[in-house]
Amino acid sequence: MKRVIVGISGASGAGLGLKFLESLPCEIEKYCVITKGAREVLKLEEGVGEFDFSKIWNLKLLDDEELGACIASGSFVCEAMAVIPCSSDALAKIACGISDTLLFRAASVMIKEKRKLLLAVREMPFSAIMLENMLKLSQLGVVIAPPILGYYAGRSMEEIEALLIGKWCDSLGIACDYKRWE
Repeated sequence: MKRVIVGISGASGAGLGLKFLESLPCEIEKYCVITKGAREVLKLEEGVGEFDFSKIWNLKLLDDEELGACIASGSFVCEAMAVIPCSSDALAKIACGISDTLLFRAASVMIKEKRKLLLAVREMPFSAIMLENMLKLSQLGVVIAPPILGYYAGRSMEEIEALLIGKWCDSLGIACDYKRWE
């Protein structure tokens, strides 16, 4: 069975991380870490105080402060990790190898074990520092995949989000059906 870690950091668009998590196939073991900042963003943008995780099959919700959790170890085999959205702070910490919370420790493990890591960097415009961090991580094999719109996906927000989620799944080797370029 495939295992996927989903990290949700405190950037605008934290709801995309939840939608990505919901879209993953039932048979995938899902491990989710939500930062304190992401919880604040979800309250502000989505009006979500507490999300109902019971509707997501095969999910283990982990505390970002629990550095001893299973995903903090390289001996925990996990095929892929996505940080959606990835704030500029999260990007910087991952690029510098800072592992002060579970989300950043898990990302560091994915890099050291040479496993798939996707960062949906969510800022605009990108500063030179952010671009340097993205280049550094890309050269290490990290997939940098900001939520950039594909206008061929449709006009509704749901269609655009479905395209983003589909492209992220493609990047992680997860089967997903979405409207592709024809």
